[in-house]
Order: sequence, then structure tokens, then C-alpha cells
Amino acid sequence: MKMTLGERVRATTAALMQITGESQADLATALGVSQTQISRRQSGSAAWSLNDCEALAAHYGIDVLDLLAGPTRACDALAPARRPTPHRTSTAQGTPQ
Repeated sequence: MKMTLGERVRATTAALMQITGESQADLATALGVSQTQISRRQSGSAAWSLNDCEALAAHYGIDVLDLLAGPTRACDALAPARRPTPHRTSTAQGTPQ
């Protein structure tokens, strides 16, 4: 089944948040909106607007067309500097903090 554009933007945003280690609160601060607004957009109860898509792409430093193309292309376009460093993932490897 083919994803709608709204579903694709939600999936892409979730993937970018995961790969960068950002929370909804982090993204909300970066975009100048509330965490509740991000939550509503990510749950599908509110839509990401074209202006939101431009702001998301600018925040992640990718082209808006990469954002709209889906999670794989958007994550591939993400600059390595935006990805977490290995020491930030130490808890995932079982190392206590």
C-alpha cells in the first residue's frame, strides 16, 4: 500500500528525530512551536503544512525534496555532523552512565 504524503512526512520526521537523537520537545523548540503541536502533527491529528516542511528541512539541513521523498532519502541526505557521536549511544551498548 502506498503512503500518503502526510504519512511520508510523519515517517520521515520520526526517522530524522531518531537518527539525530532529538525529542519532540527538541524539535518544537527548534521550530518555534509547542511540543503539543509536534505531537499532534506526528500522530496525524494535525497536518504538517508546506511551511512546516520547509522549516523541518532547514532544521535538518536537507533539501525539502529529500524530506518529502521519504525516510531513507532524508536520512541519507543528513550531514554526518547531525548524527550522534558513538559516546552518546553508550547506554544502547549496555554501558552504564
